[in-house]
Amino acid sequence: MSDKYLTISEFNLEGELLSFIGEKPRKPKYLRLVASSEEVEIKIPKELRTSISVSLVPGDKIRVVGVSKLNKLTGELKLKADGVSRSGVCPKQNAPDQKARIMICQKSGCLKRGGKGLLSELEQTLCDRGLLDRVTIERTSCQKTCSSAPNCILQIGKKQYNKVRPEAIASLLENHFTCNQDEC
Repeated sequence: MSDKYLTISEFNLEGELLSFIGEKPRKPKYLRLVASSEEVEIKIPKELRTSISVSLVPGDKIRVVGVSKLNKLTGELKLKADGVSRSGVCPKQNAPDQKARIMICQKSGCLKRGGKGLLSELEQTLCDRGLLDRVTIERTSCQKTCSSAPNCILQIGKKQYNKVRPEAIASLLENHFTCNQDEC
């Protein structure tokens, strides 16, 4: 979102998934959620679109975390998700013994395009949320996707996420560890 938007606050909504909205069936841009008898549209980040459309179906109870932004010109409030997960269900692949690791490319191309800043921002975000000691951060050599630098891969168990922002990584990890402590 551009500078015409003012970040208002973070949100954490839980409700029932009504539908996906978008031109491509496997990559929806928005999801419709009913929370507290109110329908809301939430924008899905590009890196989560495919995985969400495959793993969730309308009628699922879900939790969405993200940020709300206000359009200064129109006064319209927009919600953008950082993380989406099923609520009340603990996926089997998130067994307590499975580790989470983050691999960040440290070759010159990625470093020049913000890899160093990405690493420090990620460490700070994880530290702020108390997750730094529960994750292994690895500095890697070239990940062979230089066109999308800086490159970062989050691996939780057998699931792998590419091109994920530090806030989304933190949200995914919080959901993973909360699920393990509360329900598994």
